[in-house]
Amino acid sequence: MNKKRTTLKDIANVLHISTAAVSKALNDDARISIKTKKAVKQVAEELNYQPNHLASALRKGKSNLVGVIVPRTNSNFFSSVVENMEEVLNKAGYNIIITQSNESFEKECKNIDALLYTQVDGIIASMANETVDLSYYEKIKSKGIPLILFDRGENDLNVDYVGIDDYQSSHMIVDHLVGQGCKRIAHIGGFRRTRIFNNRIRGYVDAIKKHKLPTEDELLIESDLTLDDGRLQIEKLLALKNRPDAVYVASDYAALGALQVLKEKNIKVPQDIKLVGFGNEPFTSLVTPSITSVSQHSAQIGRLAAETFLGYIEKEVVKQTLNKIILESQLIVRDSSK
Repeated sequence: MNKKRTTLKDIANVLHISTAAVSKALNDDARISIKTKKAVKQVAEELNYQPNHLASALRKGKSNLVGVIVPRTNSNFFSSVVENMEEVLNKAGYNIIITQSNESFEKECKNIDALLYTQVDGIIASMANETVDLSYYEKIKSKGIPLILFDRGENDLNVDYVGIDDYQSSHMIVDHLVGQGCKRIAHIGGFRRTRIFNNRIRGYVDAIKKHKLPTEDELLIESDLTLDDGRLQIEKLLALKNRPDAVYVASDYAALGALQVLKEKNIKVPQDIKLVGFGNEPFTSLVTPSITSVSQHSAQIGRLAAETFLGYIEKEVVKQTLNKIILESQLIVRDSSK
């Protein structure tokens, strides 16, 4: 098998014409005859010619590609965001390149380098949990490429951001649990270094204080919020001398892990312990008991992030400032907290 990439010169040599003529023919230039265009396209097909989009992007200064960075693709939230983002961008003539960081700062940096090398016209990203150093995101800005952040972002970057009010979401959850008669509410959260999880923790703490409930350190746990983390952290809470009567988990996957352990130990949900997750993943309505969760309006976030990028495409100079689009979250009350 010949792995050598077919070039314009190869087509030109077969037809004994210039590479410039081949290029013009492939781009339907009006100065090239229909007969020549037909011959060029036939040879291109026979030689399995594939256009070099990177070279084309370098020539035109535009690739019609948008890079997307997500922490993981196995989440309904992120897949829904990307699906709706892509729909808006496709209609405007753009394709997307999806990369995932797997919550790794190192992998996120490599993703950014790869997208910049591909000459993308913009980058829409949700940061990895590990990301604290913002220099790679500053690199995107320094190249004049629009950077749109969603779900997870940092104010210090001074770029556009689309997401929900995480602080207020925690208030909404605690208010709901207090309304259900709960008096000792624990929180399994993410790490404070990530802005959205820090905001959820702040919202939880302030809401607990507002209702004059216990604020012991043992009731607040930071974790990676995986399913296994949910199992591990609920075990710690159950081992307390004075168990919580409700647990608010900042991720549906960790909430599912917590639910598994509670059922294994024959602890009744919601009678003994009420449980609330975050993200409104599809499985939350399918498990027994169904899990109360927060809807983050993923479809709307995807569309708004794409539309925000499109607002920059006609601008010769990209000058971004901190511009937040904050959506109101919605609490979906199910059996686990009734």
